[in-house]
Amino acid sequence: MQKLLKWRIIWALIPLTLGIGAWSSWNWWQHSSAPSQPLETANATQVQFRVPPGTASQQIGKQLEAEGLIRSSQAWNLWARWLHWRNPNGGFQAGTYQISPSQSLEEVANKIWHGQVVQQSFTIPEGWSLRQMAAYFEQQGYFPASEFLNAASQIKRDRFSWLPADIPHLEGYLYPDTYKIGSGSVTPTQVVNQMLQRFEQVALPLYEQGKDRTDFDLKQWVTLASIVEKEAVIPQERSRIAGVFVKRLQKGYTLGSDPTVEYALNLRQTADQPLTYAQVNTPSPYNTYRNPGLPPTPIASPGIASLKAALDPESTPYLYFVARYDGSHVFSRTLAEHNAAQAAIRRQRQKG
Repeated sequence: MQKLLKWRIIWALIPLTLGIGAWSSWNWWQHSSAPSQPLETANATQVQFRVPPGTASQQIGKQLEAEGLIRSSQAWNLWARWLHWRNPNGGFQAGTYQISPSQSLEEVANKIWHGQVVQQSFTIPEGWSLRQMAAYFEQQGYFPASEFLNAASQIKRDRFSWLPADIPHLEGYLYPDTYKIGSGSVTPTQVVNQMLQRFEQVALPLYEQGKDRTDFDLKQWVTLASIVEKEAVIPQERSRIAGVFVKRLQKGYTLGSDPTVEYALNLRQTADQPLTYAQVNTPSPYNTYRNPGLPPTPIASPGIASLKAALDPESTPYLYFVARYDGSHVFSRTLAEHNAAQAAIRRQRQKG
């Protein structure tokens, strides 16, 4: 009888024990998977959390716990097993994520599992050179400037067969625009390819549609457009500036463009520090004061307006122009008119 009573007690305690265990486990899970901070007290600013490629799920959990974004890495490991059981082919994805301490463990895990990464963007203004782009990417922390310049010297005609055959780098063909990129590890090659693809989508069709109206091949067209981009400030002057350059080319005159000298010497003149006589006479293939014709490559990335102007330049009687330093230019038909315009601008500037 005593043994029977003992077993009855044991069997009666088993459900109670299991119930207590289940209740304790549930309470533990509810606490461990809850947001690390209540919604009303959590910092409104989300935290950027980066998952490097190849990071194990357990390591992700430990790092999330260490940064106060989840309560328990053990709970994370349990949820990770559940996700893997439901989708054996899935996994946590590398990238940078915006995570709030007010999010539950399940919300954080599902975000990283589905790769809901932060989208980054970069903007390249019209008229920037490769050197300016390289400095920008380095300053933004993407990659060293030297790595970008190296990537921009790789001419991948197997992918971009339209690229001219005789270019030493991609100056002029990296289309200026705003680009969205993933938040993971971004390489210079990825950026270069993305910008070439944009040129292929925007600029190349423009040339294909209008090449019957011009004597320029693709490289000459982009090169002229890049000079127009650097010279023109006021939109309505672009086509006229292009027309002046085309007329000078037709007459065999040198272009006499300051931006080509600036490109050759890697400097930028200002109203207070214009190019010197010595700088203008410095030998360089890009010096269009000394050399007839177009420079050997573009000097910057032209935007669509300058590309259109180079394709459809204004038929103009002018052969010269000079900047007023307010963005506009004075256009002249003869050298005498041009010299007089330069002198008048100098006098006006000296008066202040």
